Amino acid sequence: MNPAKDKPIKYLAYVAVVASVLALLAVPFFLREEKESVVYEKFLMGTLVEITIMEGEEERFDGAAQAAFAEIARLEEVFSSYKPESEVSMVSKNAGGGPVEVSAEVLYVVEEALRGAGVEIKAIDGIAVTRGPGLVGSILVGLSFAKGVSYAKGIPFTGVNHILAHTHAAFLKEEGSEDGSPEFPFVSLVVSGGHTALLLFTGYTQYRMLGQCLDDAAGEAFDKTAKLLGLGYPGGAAIDRLSRSGDPGSIEFTRPFIAKGNLNFSFSGIKTAVLNHVKGAGELDRKSINDLSASFQEAVVDVLVQKALWAAEETDSETIVVSGGVACNSRLRAQLKDAGVQKGIKVFIPPPRFCSDNAATVAALGYHQLKNREFADLDLNAIPTWRGF
Repeated sequence: MNPAKDKPIKYLAYVAVVASVLALLAVPFFLREEKESVVYEKFLMGTLVEITIMEGEEERFDGAAQAAFAEIARLEEVFSSYKPESEVSMVSKNAGGGPVEVSAEVLYVVEEALRGAGVEIKAIDGIAVTRGPGLVGSILVGLSFAKGVSYAKGIPFTGVNHILAHTHAAFLKEEGSEDGSPEFPFVSLVVSGGHTALLLFTGYTQYRMLGQCLDDAAGEAFDKTAKLLGLGYPGGAAIDRLSRSGDPGSIEFTRPFIAKGNLNFSFSGIKTAVLNHVKGAGELDRKSINDLSASFQEAVVDVLVQKALWAAEETDSETIVVSGGVACNSRLRAQLKDAGVQKGIKVFIPPPRFCSDNAATVAALGYHQLKNREFADLDLNAIPTWRGF
């Protein structure tokens, strides 16, 4: 299966990660019975939505349903001319985005995704939706919409751990790409804003945790360091850019390996070391900032690369997959590829656009969960803090 070449599969998760008032219509009527009923009808996103309620309950639900339809009409008018800002500017201003910002962005995205794929929602065979871990408000927005569509259209859905989904970016291919895909078993290094983990994948949905972050994740360390240096948010890209003009050996930050062979991560110490250096250095000029960025980045990358190699050695794996937002870092990509050549290990790093949080990876993992009949029920809840991650 190649989700990137299968348009319905490629886009099915976009449907799942949007917010809509459709959920307000579906949820109150989940417990309907097979009796004489009243049907409300409304066109939403080009498809007819029918909500059936029990006979005798019209007065109770009429107000809520009509209010919801009115809100849908208002939103359709608002978003008919809506054009989203870039991801960076939206996230930068909202520091991650809450339910309101997410709702605004994804309502536009879902229509564009379906239009771009050349399909209607009735052509979708399954829905994959992020269940966690992450910001609970944003997760609930997506879950509510996924449940609403699933109920209204009779489409099965599955809840996905988006950290595991990052690894599936390695199976996504750009159109025309002749790159291969990793073969099981393989070690997966997931490096994102809030998580850093090493896993052993023995199948598409089978994995074992090898190590994870004990405090600050690598992405958090990048963002907090960038904030100290006044580089803005998100900080990873800024530090990567400035590091190219800096000397990575100018400041010798201690590498937080914890212990030889230990596969857990701890980056709070290096963040504190950067803070102490900034306080002691006084005002920093451009060269100093470039050197500090390069030195910090080198320390973090050294730890990530070494622990990935330790994990491959411990599990006798011949393949390493690297994913997550920090996998966009140019130094990490280069160092891992060089290490792979030296050690005879295949290294798979997805294109940058598949590394950060995206619906395509959620669809890729969701596809296999749906094939395994891992269907979710309508009482599925968000898991903002997923045990073990």
